[in-house]
Amino acid sequence: MLLWLAHYFHQDVGFLRIFNFITFRAVFATLTALGIGLIAGPAVIRMLARLKVGQAVRTDGPQTHLIKSGTPTMGGILILISIAISTLLWSDLSNRFVWIVLWVTLGFGAIGWVDDYRKVVYKDPNGMRSREKFFWQSLIGIVAAIYLAFSVSESTNYQVWSLFLSWVESGFNLNLPPKADLIVPFFKSVSYPLGVWGFMALTYFVIVGTSNAVNLTDGLDGLAIMPTVMVGTALGLFAYLTGNVTYAKYLLIPHIPGAGELLIFCGAMAGAGLAFLWYNAHPAQVFMGDVGALALGGALGVVAVIVRQEILLFIMGGIFVVETLSVMLQVMVFKFTKKRYGVGKRVFLMAPLHHHYEQKGWKETQVVVRFWIITIILVLFGLSTLKLR
Repeated sequence: MLLWLAHYFHQDVGFLRIFNFITFRAVFATLTALGIGLIAGPAVIRMLARLKVGQAVRTDGPQTHLIKSGTPTMGGILILISIAISTLLWSDLSNRFVWIVLWVTLGFGAIGWVDDYRKVVYKDPNGMRSREKFFWQSLIGIVAAIYLAFSVSESTNYQVWSLFLSWVESGFNLNLPPKADLIVPFFKSVSYPLGVWGFMALTYFVIVGTSNAVNLTDGLDGLAIMPTVMVGTALGLFAYLTGNVTYAKYLLIPHIPGAGELLIFCGAMAGAGLAFLWYNAHPAQVFMGDVGALALGGALGVVAVIVRQEILLFIMGGIFVVETLSVMLQVMVFKFTKKRYGVGKRVFLMAPLHHHYEQKGWKETQVVVRFWIITIILVLFGLSTLKLR
């Protein structure tokens, strides 16, 4: 919105040409989201408390968490409001990637809102049933996957539509340009052609998988939000470099026209996340709930797909991956041993993994900070792939 106004008045006010710089708008998008979150935070927390939107703590979780029962949840609304307003203010609204990432983020946020609403209104810690949640996540993920398969390959909406029609006319048998290949980090020219169907399948699993992974990680004060900020910031850097033809050519990464505009979105996400952390730091005054966790995970997945760094998302978001694998492994081993031996056995004292370390005697703040440190290391490792090729 502000970019459009700057273009309209730039002949009268020369200073407004600075709005053409993505980095300038990204910085102010970050500050705007941060300011909105910090200023609106107390009012949102009071509103949630007044509506009695309190967290229903799992009875099978750590007993030390029972004291958190009643803490306002659904604070992810604050994050989404900050991101949406800041992105709409500072980004180029004609950019196709801005709208798809906003659509997925708010769509997953809506799913999380329904899930949280059922938890707090009906006092059901399980919220939305897994099949219902998975259906709506899949619907959004499939639509996004179809759109991104062609929008990543072309630079204008007309070309995207033309490529889609070509795919249909070819009998759904069409190869995508090399820029849509799966990129392997640390190698100059190693990539794997996916084709349209392969690209869609990968995109679907990245978006839905990351959304659920962040949601599983969101179990301690500040645990999920800071890794999200760090990974999102790194992906924003990749978006800026990918969208710049000179940097992309120099760094041997695909050039995706328009991807640089996602730096504004990632900046807004970082600012909103830091503002939320102000109130979510231990002891938390508010929890983000599924409305925030599902949305942020989906956003990370979409950005990673657009900048063609799905494998790097897996690396930099290692905490999310390990947390998810710990739950999957725990469930699989328990079911297998119960079926075979009649008694279910567990690999971890409790899953997800952060609860395992709590059961081993780590304090909540120790778990959180140590997981943050691991994420910093993984993000730096991921950024190193820009030159280590």
